[in-house]
Amino acid sequence: MGETVTIPKAEYERLRALEVDLADIQAALAVQARIDSGVEELIPADVVDRLLDGEPPLRVWRAFRNLTQADLARVSGVNRVQIVEIEAGRNSGSVRTLRKLATALAISIDDLIPAPDSEA
Repeated sequence: MGETVTIPKAEYERLRALEVDLADIQAALAVQARIDSGVEELIPADVVDRLLDGEPPLRVWRAFRNLTQADLARVSGVNRVQIVEIEAGRNSGSVRTLRKLATALAISIDDLIPAPDSEA
């Protein structure tokens, strides 16, 4: 049979709380390491708010990356008129086009899909 240790319940609860705190600290350090290595990115609250408010995702991400429509057209290989049409909600863009835009913006293609309740 294994050895046992008897401690007061208050001490046990204190140790359990420390265990939970340690797990939280380890998780936070893992996230920070992903941010530091470039795997994860912090997105400012105003960008998230614009997306949640239903602003066209392409416009929000393009502005966040400090690109003009012409800049994005040049780096993505997508015609500027297509970018204007997508941002205005007059065209949703093909999967191929959205993939090119997402790659140029360093985001997932899913990030360019408007929320269902914000579509025109």
